[in-house]
Amino acid sequence: MKQFFSKPYRWAFIYSSLLSAAAAFVLLDAFVIPKSLSAVAATETTSTGTGETDLDGSESASELTDATALVTESSYEDENIKIAIETGRSNNTTYYAVDVQISDASFLKTALAQDTYGRNIKAVTSNIATSHDAILAINGDFYGFRDEGYVLRNGTLYRDIARDTESAESLVIDNEGDFSIISENETSLSSLDTSSIAQIISFGPSLIEDGEITVDASSEVSQSMTSNPRTAIGQISPLHYIIIVSDGRTDESEGFSLLQLAEEMQNRGAVTAYNLDGGGSSTLYFNGEIINNPTSGNSTGEREVSDIVYFGYE
Repeated sequence: MKQFFSKPYRWAFIYSSLLSAAAAFVLLDAFVIPKSLSAVAATETTSTGTGETDLDGSESASELTDATALVTESSYEDENIKIAIETGRSNNTTYYAVDVQISDASFLKTALAQDTYGRNIKAVTSNIATSHDAILAINGDFYGFRDEGYVLRNGTLYRDIARDTESAESLVIDNEGDFSIISENETSLSSLDTSSIAQIISFGPSLIEDGEITVDASSEVSQSMTSNPRTAIGQISPLHYIIIVSDGRTDESEGFSLLQLAEEMQNRGAVTAYNLDGGGSSTLYFNGEIINNPTSGNSTGEREVSDIVYFGYE
């Protein structure tokens, strides 16, 4: 044994092996190994525009409306939620524009994969949506891919660490369902009345503020291609929203730039609009089906994500 360690190159081999093992663990810890930090607490009742949803199985708003909902392949309408999906073509890209009107802000919700906040806790958008009886859902901000960025969901604050980048912007959705954009570097959560906030989503950038486009032809998400599959959500007026999801990275659909995405939002009357996670994460779920064509460019099908934004009763 002593003779083995007497050779200098063997020490170098051992050091190199340990260094490689440590680097591999760091990568696994960051991107693969699930870490549950907080489970989503179940609520006894959820206020809706027409009644209450109870965990004991008593009469709920969804039960009241399911029987009277008018549903087609591209639309849904009941007394509280109205959804219309338009498929369009622009800039060599296929996109899906969803107009959503609701009677109460409580029908705009978010959900975490496996109902758990943590690192590398993931599921495909359709599975998260199904588990919450979502009528319409899109991927969220993939908060679990990083350790920074505000995370507040359905009134519960999970992370208050600002991203350390100059352009970091978050979407704030208050309890009335109204959208606003904040700079994480300029707005600490301690300066906000978080009791009046339903959601804070941290990806970005903002696309439209006060009706004006806030990106240009050179704007892009860090480490991203110019044209991509995209997911964005905007507000037109109180309780009236617009969602745009674009296909991309294929011969049939190139994908939008951020400016092109903002222009489509503005054309539909968005006063505030915000870019969510895109690329292989971009997914539009409606009434049990995936409407768009999710792809990363190298593979097709849904990518597992940390969270979704959805419209529904649960």
